[in-house]
Amino acid sequence: MIRLSLASLLILIIVLACSTEGVNESNFEAGDTFTSSNIRVVQLDTATVLMSTIKYDSIITSETTRILVGRYEDPVFGVVESSSYLELLPDGYTIDSEAVFDSLVFYLKHDGYFYNDTLTSLTISFEELSQKLSPSDDGFYNSSNITTKGESLGVISFYPRPNDADSLSVKLNDSLGVGLFENFQSKSIVNSDELKEYFKGFRISAENNNGPVMGYSLSGSGMRLFFSVAEENDVVQDYIDFSINQATSPPPFFNEIIAKEPIEALRSFTSQEENRYSRLTGNQSYIQSGVGIATRIEFPHIQTIHDIGGEGTLLGAVLKVRPTVASYNDLLMLRDTLLVFLVDQNNDITEQLSIEDIASVQGILNRNDEEFNNIYYEIPISSYVEELLLGMRDEKEALLLIPNDFNTSVDRYVLTDGSNNESRTSLEITYAVYGEDE
Repeated sequence: MIRLSLASLLILIIVLACSTEGVNESNFEAGDTFTSSNIRVVQLDTATVLMSTIKYDSIITSETTRILVGRYEDPVFGVVESSSYLELLPDGYTIDSEAVFDSLVFYLKHDGYFYNDTLTSLTISFEELSQKLSPSDDGFYNSSNITTKGESLGVISFYPRPNDADSLSVKLNDSLGVGLFENFQSKSIVNSDELKEYFKGFRISAENNNGPVMGYSLSGSGMRLFFSVAEENDVVQDYIDFSINQATSPPPFFNEIIAKEPIEALRSFTSQEENRYSRLTGNQSYIQSGVGIATRIEFPHIQTIHDIGGEGTLLGAVLKVRPTVASYNDLLMLRDTLLVFLVDQNNDITEQLSIEDIASVQGILNRNDEEFNNIYYEIPISSYVEELLLGMRDEKEALLLIPNDFNTSVDRYVLTDGSNNESRTSLEITYAVYGEDE
């Protein structure tokens, strides 16, 4: 049973209050018996933690504020690429009849995100779309693709500076700039519908190099058409700004994110309902943002805690999820947090795990023993485990671990399951037992 009488509860509270700094830092050893109350605190870390890898068929990437562009080669996840597709709208359509075309420039504003090696140069290219960006009712997905005219309208190679306040400037070919300029000046294009017939947008992609994947601000990036107007005593430069269209819902924008030739364990998923258990994937599970790979966690034998004997109550439960040693480094970095969701038997997300419906539960990376390769994500799940023990949760339900910005980044993780005695994922339970026979 998971129930205490009022008298026993008061005794337990007093006993715990007299310990040094709470249950997790108590000096009591597992099995100590408090003779005055016949209560002992048991600490367990042998509960079965069943881990599996799932892959969502597609994830929406149009509802985001990030342009994600780059390419890198990963020893586990294969060749990871992200390209952005976007539609542009001008802040006006009027150009003086005496004006002269100058240039067409695209500006990319860093948003601070990067992954992999920023000391390696990145080459990105702009291609004109050959079809309109017409999203479905839900929007565009990471697996969406729009054809281009094939010709590059602008290329730049550079060493990324993700924290640089200055925007990256890319001069585009005059052919597009002159065409837009002349159509605006002659009033052949005077509204967005006419513009979309002439110019449908860009695909921004990385060329074949093993470098970083970079994030750029959607609202801070755009294109500028420069032209000059001769006045009586001077020549004045003017311009028209083209912003990325975010006014339409769903927006005509998305990031196409793919991973080619990953390891065998990550190939040929049949559907998102497939749970690829860690015992079949080298005792590891996987997470990859952008591509839709996530880790599912179950506790199939949690009810065996009742076999301890006597009556008891759960004092705490912490899930420690350990990244596989040597699967990460300064380039393939670990982020400080993981998000925790609940999924049903079909791996559809039902809710974000929270504490008393107030604060969202997160996995916090503990690096205290990093020099000994003992780092882990610590996830407090006392309330969830208690609900499992009380039968308040569907037995087919599970936890799902994904990073922040799951649909706008390429962060990746390799996690070890519970089979390795030295470095394993574990569920640590603190449990108070009382009312046992002497």
